[in-house]
Amino acid sequence: MSSIVTRSKLSSFRIVILGFAGIILLGTLLLMLPFASRNGQPSSFSDAIFTATSATCVTGLIVKDTATSWSAFGQAVILMMIQVGGLGVVMAAASFSLLSGRRISLRERSMMQETFAAPRVEGVVRMAIFILRVTFAVEFVGALIMMPVLCSQFGLHGVWMSVFVSISAFCNAGFDIMGRLDYLFPSLSAYATNPVISIAIEMLIVCGGIGFVTWNDISKNKLRIKRYSMQSKVILSVSAILIVLPAIFFFFFEYSNLPLLERLLASFFQSVTTRTAGFNVEDMSKMSEPGQALTILLMLTGGSPGSTAGGIKTTTLAVLIANFFAVSFRKEDANLFGRRIEDDIIKQASTIFIMYIGLTLLGAVIICLVEGLPYMSCLFECASAIGTVGLSLGITPTLSAASRIILMMLMFLGRVGGLTVIYAATKDMRRSLSKLPHEHITVG
Repeated sequence: MSSIVTRSKLSSFRIVILGFAGIILLGTLLLMLPFASRNGQPSSFSDAIFTATSATCVTGLIVKDTATSWSAFGQAVILMMIQVGGLGVVMAAASFSLLSGRRISLRERSMMQETFAAPRVEGVVRMAIFILRVTFAVEFVGALIMMPVLCSQFGLHGVWMSVFVSISAFCNAGFDIMGRLDYLFPSLSAYATNPVISIAIEMLIVCGGIGFVTWNDISKNKLRIKRYSMQSKVILSVSAILIVLPAIFFFFFEYSNLPLLERLLASFFQSVTTRTAGFNVEDMSKMSEPGQALTILLMLTGGSPGSTAGGIKTTTLAVLIANFFAVSFRKEDANLFGRRIEDDIIKQASTIFIMYIGLTLLGAVIICLVEGLPYMSCLFECASAIGTVGLSLGITPTLSAASRIILMMLMFLGRVGGLTVIYAATKDMRRSLSKLPHEHITVG
């Protein structure tokens, strides 16, 4: 990857897309090997590429139960794809460069800046080292916290389960190895009442989803919130709101039949996991339609820039809401935390929003027509795919090849980013000094 970045004339956006595609292809070939399957038989190309796409794009939608279908080798391949996909191919390439002691070029630093959503090129190498330390430290601590519970139940195999789930949770992937032959696709339903597992997973998801730039801000300024950048303040505020308010809804309207402790744990877990993580402690198909609709909105919102999560992003939602209030109160500029938002950022946010919503609705329509399934179920799966979440109403394993391709395309777009796809597909147009004639158009 490093040599490609250095010598190629491809744009950074195309390199990112090709990098993710390359990881998916390599993972597919490895998963098709006979010893990657638990039964010793080669997996079909369709099953392997869907699993590889879901793992690399840290989604969690699966067509084969991870625990019962894949061998230890297959699970290790999936875990490596999750780790690379969570950090990003640019960060993975930078990691090899740092470990080998090779000097990172200016172009590679520029790509790293775009990947991390860092404000400047200066300091991105230190940022990369910080990201690696935070990632492995948090994943290690998460695994240690879960080991006593899982080892007491599964013995030494609980160590592997703890490591797998910890990395999957931090990378917001939603893959687990909890399945049994008599209970496929259980996710974390067996641990709905276990506060150790539940809270540990929630913290890992949040840590991975708020973004490394925000963690760097917190690391430098500690609890002196006034010194945080505007972006960090927006990310923390929106993330908190999108966790607490949905949890209140789930507490009163979805889990009212559960005992108080289980009800509280399930409500917060459901609110957190919809933010691109994809684990679940309750059967999603039993959720009411209003609950499913709220989950779809949360899945589409996703995580934050420069994080392991996908989706529209919390900052995009914040910019659109700020612009809404600016127009509503007839202010000249949209602003957040006393800072003006540039018009170009508002245009980008609007473009991403329209792209994600439009593709989600279109994908759901096509799958509904092809499969003859209820539109709400198809919409849920498509929102889960483009938001790289992995929550499912259980229809994904039954879908045809055409519908799987649609979900794979949505997962890929959701992970690499809408603007990355747009910029990779279009030429870099320089600003023109001339402009077309102006004419008023009425909207509203």
